[in-house]
Amino acid sequence: MRLRYSAGMPLRQTCPEPGRAAIPRLWLLSDARNDAGLEDALRRLPSGSGFVFRHYHLTLDTRRERFDALAELCRAQGHLLILSGDAATAQAWGADGIYSAPGALEKREGLLRLATAHDAHEIDLANQAGADAVFLSPVFPTRSHPDSRCLGKDEFLLLAARAQCPVIALGGMTAERAAELGWDRWGAIDGLTSSRT
Repeated sequence: MRLRYSAGMPLRQTCPEPGRAAIPRLWLLSDARNDAGLEDALRRLPSGSGFVFRHYHLTLDTRRERFDALAELCRAQGHLLILSGDAATAQAWGADGIYSAPGALEKREGLLRLATAHDAHEIDLANQAGADAVFLSPVFPTRSHPDSRCLGKDEFLLLAARAQCPVIALGGMTAERAAELGWDRWGAIDGLTSSRT
């Protein structure tokens, strides 16, 4: 008998804490490479998806202007909006949460805290920080780092089982690869803005 995915996961993997927003199953992450296609991609995402605004390449003022423009579209589409950065900026800009390395996840009332992780140590740090979710990457080779070491299915599943919060698969992800992985919570940079989705 095969157990359902949720049967072997800690409770926080499948149930949000009371009073917290549910963690979306589909995530789009911004980047300089996919900027031109973000509006179309955000419109195509199912309502209630997640969007992580990164755009590290912009100056602060330009970054804020771009954030505000995309935030308006996110709200209209019913998407959760996360800012890569600190909690004070996320609150000031009206984001729903922050995205950062586990050691930089500041606690701030009303903000979701999404950690990044690439190995067991960073999963443990995300657990210690009380992250609301963790982006675990890279699962597969990516367009930006095609020759970099990736986790692959087996290592991803082992690390995901170690997490005490929902895990979002990231790195070379597409709908086809999510099905191959057997994981329904995933995010992409290129995989949701290119014609290969």
